[in-house]
Amino acid sequence: MAKILILFSSTDGHTRQVVDYMISKLPPEHAVTIENIDEEKAVQLESYDAVLMAASIRYGHFSKASIRFANKNASTLNMMPSAFFGFCLTARKPHKRTPETNVYLRKFLQRTGWSPKISAAIAGGLFYPRYKWFDRIAIQMIMRMTGGETDTRKEIVYTDWTQVDDLTDRVHQIVAEAVS
Repeated sequence: MAKILILFSSTDGHTRQVVDYMISKLPPEHAVTIENIDEEKAVQLESYDAVLMAASIRYGHFSKASIRFANKNASTLNMMPSAFFGFCLTARKPHKRTPETNVYLRKFLQRTGWSPKISAAIAGGLFYPRYKWFDRIAIQMIMRMTGGETDTRKEIVYTDWTQVDDLTDRVHQIVAEAVS
């Protein structure tokens, strides 16, 4: 049985929903522990066969806790099967989903020194009605500049579930290889 640690940081809850979906798609022989990285609990990475982190972006930045964790643990993470998924609205465009084409993902990995076996940007959700006034206006302006949805009455999930399924399969593969 493989032990997988899944860490997440979610601004509006969508990253957590996708992580829960991924867990439901993993084979039942994996023992999965899930932790909110923003709570900054002490974690013994050596107790796990693989680590996956999923973090959302707001205004071009990942949470400080996710950056701190990756910085602090990059050397350990680099020696084990690991994956990093950044959730951002720019990934609604399929050509913006890799470390080579997604500036936020690339900067995070460069800044932290972490080289996960799998990394990708996943399109998140746009939840205008849930945002505070300032966030709604700021995000609307960003979406206008990038050709996205600007109707502040809408909630849109841009997540490509086929991409998520493929990434989940890849996570299972690297875990299976590590424990075989």
